[in-house]
Amino acid sequence: MKIYTKTGDKGQTALIGGRRVSKADLRIDAYGTVDELNAWIGLVRDQPVNNERKELLKEIQDRLFTIGAELATDPEKAPKRAMPAITPSDVYLLEEDMDAMDAELPELRAFVLPGGHQAVSFCHLARTVCRRAERLIIALNDTTLQAGTGVDEFVLQYINRLSDYLFVLGRKMAQELDTEEVTWKPRT
Repeated sequence: MKIYTKTGDKGQTALIGGRRVSKADLRIDAYGTVDELNAWIGLVRDQPVNNERKELLKEIQDRLFTIGAELATDPEKAPKRAMPAITPSDVYLLEEDMDAMDAELPELRAFVLPGGHQAVSFCHLARTVCRRAERLIIALNDTTLQAGTGVDEFVLQYINRLSDYLFVLGRKMAQELDTEEVTWKPRT
């Protein structure tokens, strides 16, 4: 099977269900950003500091494929086969792991500046891409809700928790790498 189809040469792509839309469509932007986030999570997963978290990060990548598939599905057509879904247990898994990491971290009393170690910086980049994905998914939800085809509530919850998770993970990685966590000290 060839990777190129020649069907997108004029700026159109197909949703799951067959309908063709502009590659500039908000839906395409949303799932494209989720795909970008997935690549950043892969880079975070590949950092040696995350050897013990590789499986959870891989599971997160799997859930991002699930979210991408949902966003890529034409809301006006039911898919021909069963699609995976984000569930409350997926959200809970992130919360549970965040709580465990947070229990081992010093109390946060100021904003943290991204950086300190390349691996930590990769995590902060993933976090910011996750926030962008969240904004796009919310915008998509806002525009499709009127038509009764909004984004699944657990997708919205998951992507929100994931950005929080990535923030806590960045702090935990900094701790494990014995890297100074630089806090923002605003000029007065």
